[in-house]
Amino acid sequence: MALKKFTFNVIENDKGARLGLIKTHRGNISTPAFMPVGTQGTVKGAFIDDIIKTGSEIILSNTYHLMIRPGVKRIESLGGLHQFMNCKLPILTDSGGFQVMSLSKLNKIDREKGAIFQSHIDGKKFILSPEESIKVQKSLNSDIVMAMDECPKKSNDYKKIKKSMALSMYWADRSKKAFGTNPYKAIFGIIQGGLFKDLRIISLEQLLNIDFNGYAIGGLAVGESQKEMFKVLDDLTNLMPNEKPRYLMGVGTPSDILGAVKRGIDMFDCVLPTRSGRTGLAFTWNGRINIRNSKYKNDNDPLDINTNNFSLKKYSKNYLNHLFNTNEMLGSMLLTLHNINFYQELMSAIRKNIKNGTFRQFHDKYINKLWYLRLIK
Repeated sequence: MALKKFTFNVIENDKGARLGLIKTHRGNISTPAFMPVGTQGTVKGAFIDDIIKTGSEIILSNTYHLMIRPGVKRIESLGGLHQFMNCKLPILTDSGGFQVMSLSKLNKIDREKGAIFQSHIDGKKFILSPEESIKVQKSLNSDIVMAMDECPKKSNDYKKIKKSMALSMYWADRSKKAFGTNPYKAIFGIIQGGLFKDLRIISLEQLLNIDFNGYAIGGLAVGESQKEMFKVLDDLTNLMPNEKPRYLMGVGTPSDILGAVKRGIDMFDCVLPTRSGRTGLAFTWNGRINIRNSKYKNDNDPLDINTNNFSLKKYSKNYLNHLFNTNEMLGSMLLTLHNINFYQELMSAIRKNIKNGTFRQFHDKYINKLWYLRLIK
């Protein structure tokens, strides 16, 4: 059977909010879409089959972590990341640029060589150039590859952000050349430029000249306020091509997602639902619950009576409170799955409302109700 080419189409547009469909040879992805994060070849605390049952249609994994441990050769020996982790879903891999900046020891940036750094695991020296990042992602057999970029911390230093953006554009061009042409895979460019409108627009224009299959907005979720993030989106989305997917990297809370969809974003990823689940925080349609709280000791209702997932309704808050207060791993597993399921129910409701032309009403109903403290990477 012939492989299906990578394509994207906008099906409906509701005052800027877009309902779309990405087609890949591994399956279709309805957008707006949320990608659970499987950084090291696993969504922490969850079986991949359970992730699929939540309605997830794509997951994210990470070049930096996988090249360090277990190493590309071990993954290649099984035929790629899908076989390695027994995942039939499409996989998007981040380039590793953000992790080089945030995790590695003694990292040094060289315009030509790339990022020179020591592993945060054992101190081993690595050099990650744009060409090497793409090579690793190809070896992982990723369905959507990300161009290598430099992701600076939030800064008001215009010259610093401009220099970083220029480097990311140089690396984007090299990444695209290293990727070559493959109609069955995709490569996305990453818009940088901090909170400066002119730098963001210059970055976008340069990426459009290089010509990518999709465009991501990077350098957010690094300490800025939600208002600042939304302003960056307001400055950019009307200038982004309508026929290509738009991906907001590392975002975010349910409120962040609602506001970004309103502004025309199609794809999201964030560790928030899984990380929160491991610490006893559950997302529900009525707000966030800290299941460790003693008030749930005698509460025999499920976490969220509004969830459509019957399997997750079987467990009472009473029982979950017990699991967390006795440090039983099942508690983390159940809340992780619950949170991912909530995010996918949110995305499904968003798509339904865009289709029906009622997204603005849905947005206005939940934008404040689903406000949570924003996770900063």
